[in-house]
Amino acid sequence: MTKYEFLYKLEHALKGLPQKEVNERISFYSEMIDDYMEEGLSEENAIEKIGTVENIASQITEEIPLGKIIIEKVKPKRKLTALEIILLIVGSPIWGALLISLFAVVFSLYACLWAVIVSLWAVGVCLPIFAIACIVMGIISLISNGVTVALLFLSCTLVSLGLTFLFYLANKFITKGFCFINLKTTKIIKNAFLGKGK
Repeated sequence: MTKYEFLYKLEHALKGLPQKEVNERISFYSEMIDDYMEEGLSEENAIEKIGTVENIASQITEEIPLGKIIIEKVKPKRKLTALEIILLIVGSPIWGALLISLFAVVFSLYACLWAVIVSLWAVGVCLPIFAIACIVMGIISLISNGVTVALLFLSCTLVSLGLTFLFYLANKFITKGFCFINLKTTKIIKNAFLGKGK
């Protein structure tokens, strides 16, 4: 594959992204190919060293924020007519309210999920603190009240430490899962806006 073919395929694969970003990336990879060729590699070997067009396009798409892609997609491709502008203004109380409501619902759900995760981590942090308090109270009870109450505090300490371990594992799993779902959802939304949905 020649440099021209590679850059052409890359530009085609990046279709739908902001044009400024596409131009910067095409320029970057063009210079990279030139640098490899100056180091003595053939044009074909330089392109092989960079990687496949699909992998590069996928990586670039992941790096570009979703907001930039949405702005690029909703940006009008032509000038709006006077009638279209008037209709947009007149209809803005309806479509504006619906858009704000949609954004509020999505943001609320997202914030609630993160709040649950933060709360679970907070409980996980409180459990070892409770275990330390039980140890202290066990020592005080051993001195003042005897062995029975001290054993009660010791058992509370052991239960708390066991729950701490379980909470840590569960919280780690839940947090990783939510982050994974978050990344996949963002990728699906980006691909939908770029018209690359499967």
